[in-house]
Amino acid sequence: MRLILHWLLNTLALLGVAYLLPSVQVTSFSAAMIAALVLGLVNALLRPVLILLTLPVTVLTLGLFLFVINGLTFWLAGAMLAGFDVGGFWPAVFGALLYSIFSSILSWLLPLGKKD
Repeated sequence: MRLILHWLLNTLALLGVAYLLPSVQVTSFSAAMIAALVLGLVNALLRPVLILLTLPVTVLTLGLFLFVINGLTFWLAGAMLAGFDVGGFWPAVFGALLYSIFSSILSWLLPLGKKD
């Protein structure tokens, strides 16, 4: 149950990003739900591999290259889905940043309880 609630909160965070950034577009709530699911899968499966492969660059830039990786994964999810469009690299970086901020705030507001 908690996983579904986090998924819905991430969907709301994605809709908030699409509302604030005109270059990030989501066509419907169902497209936002699918995009949130794909973003979660890309962040769980592909992002750790990218971080490991780019570790020297990340160390040299004192961790700032992680913004590039987040933007690329956000942009990749936008390229994979029909109802979720990202206008370019920089909108993807700002969209990923806003998405993580909104998602963190919404998850923080989620009451702690026993895990299902």
